[in-house]
Amino acid sequence: MHWNEIRRGDQAVDWEEFLTPYKQAVDELKVKLKGMRTQFEKEHTHCPIEFVTGRVKPVASIIEKANIKGIPLDRLEAEMQDIAGLRMMCQFVDDIKLVVGLLRRRNDFRIVEEKDYISNKKPSGYRSYHVIIEYPVQTIRGEKKILAEIQIRTLAMNFWATIEHSLNYKYKGRFPEEINLRLKRAAEAAFRLDEEMSEIREEIQEAQMYFSKNKERAERKKP
Repeated sequence: MHWNEIRRGDQAVDWEEFLTPYKQAVDELKVKLKGMRTQFEKEHTHCPIEFVTGRVKPVASIIEKANIKGIPLDRLEAEMQDIAGLRMMCQFVDDIKLVVGLLRRRNDFRIVEEKDYISNKKPSGYRSYHVIIEYPVQTIRGEKKILAEIQIRTLAMNFWATIEHSLNYKYKGRFPEEINLRLKRAAEAAFRLDEEMSEIREEIQEAQMYFSKNKERAERKKP
């Protein structure tokens, strides 16, 4: 059966209905994860979270990945972990460990798997930390648990991953050798940048704190 005519049993799949709990999960998780950043800001301490984004995988991408991975329709919910996806950006590599620790302590979802692509980078040069969670979505028919993927990475890692993703789409995963080598060199350069920034972390944080305090004073002086 062709994936564009996917059926569950004898019923055609309603993609809007299928993706609704994933959309709800992304919306709720964005609020919750952004709330962590707000709490750090109120305490006037270094915030390890730069910003949070989220998305639901488009239907075409779900179909393509299911075909590549050989995932049948009735196993999508159990075997495709990134239909709901969130990204948490950090300034420093060490912040990633802190954020992962915060996620582990939460009780509003259950971590089912962790993938450390920072200590164990992919052959392409890709670095990121992935946390797969089981998240309970409350619906009018009761609770529905879905899988979601949270990627935690630095801004430099994210820049590289975004470029790699665009090129992967263009070349359909078959990079010319020269592009492949350049990507690997760029990945190492991005990681060296992260390491250099970590060396002057204290100076950067002091400057950011100074800027924030001055901004607050200016806001208070406004009529």
